[in-house]
Amino acid sequence: MLAPTTEQAKPTLRPGRKRLVRRVLQADPGQEYLVYVPATISEKPPLFVSVHGMSRNADQHARLLAGYCDIYGAILVAPIFTAEEHPDFQRLGRVGRGKRADIALNLIVAEVSAMTPASGERFYLFGFSGGAQFAHRYLMANPHRVAAAVVAGAGWYTFPDATRRFPFGTRISNKLPDVRFDAEEFLSVPVTVMVGTKDSTKSGFRRSARLDGDQGVTRIARARNWVSAMKASAEAHHLESRVSFQKISNGTHSFKQSILAAGLGEKVFCALFGPPPVAPNHE
Repeated sequence: MLAPTTEQAKPTLRPGRKRLVRRVLQADPGQEYLVYVPATISEKPPLFVSVHGMSRNADQHARLLAGYCDIYGAILVAPIFTAEEHPDFQRLGRVGRGKRADIALNLIVAEVSAMTPASGERFYLFGFSGGAQFAHRYLMANPHRVAAAVVAGAGWYTFPDATRRFPFGTRISNKLPDVRFDAEEFLSVPVTVMVGTKDSTKSGFRRSARLDGDQGVTRIARARNWVSAMKASAEAHHLESRVSFQKISNGTHSFKQSILAAGLGEKVFCALFGPPPVAPNHE
């Protein structure tokens, strides 16, 4: 199992031996992240970002997903959004609720792309639980940055409804003064929504009369309703829908269990990058 080493400023992160590095963001010494560069990468490797949930288990995300990055030749980034610095990271970081998580991720991606051959212009985004909340809201606010996304086990969603203020809808909010939602842009991003068939835990699952009535009373129901709303919005904008839904057989609301016992890792990387590359036959 990979154990992260800690580094401050370093000009490059080169492929070679497999190594998981915990770094301090040069533009903000209070911000840390994990980065993994496979031993073999292409000239322009994809950049894969994995966002933790409320347990802040970025190390677990990086360790359990690094092997898939070896297979696909992707550089992995796992931002660390602490409770002290980013208490509202799932909703991007509204005014008065800590630092902006979306801005922090942009700075992290820029730093990693400056140290590696990966381009930071468009990256592949994955989030689990609270990280899935962040991921779908990030792509809706920054669709030009995301090549494709997988949203797994989110508790609730921002719907493509311009009549409802963020975070329930995409109406502009003074809590995120510089964020604008362009439906035609975010509806064009390929998104796969995943929920485990055994994801029935109520721990950390936000309930209210408003959410239950609008979105459903289970994670599966809320995921299906969001996918349906995104498809309907695409149709209203005369666009082909890019959103799909997958149940993860035997998956629970445990990231570790979903990866090790329910095949979540394979499904995430296949959704983002397609089937794994086949090694050439030299016989």
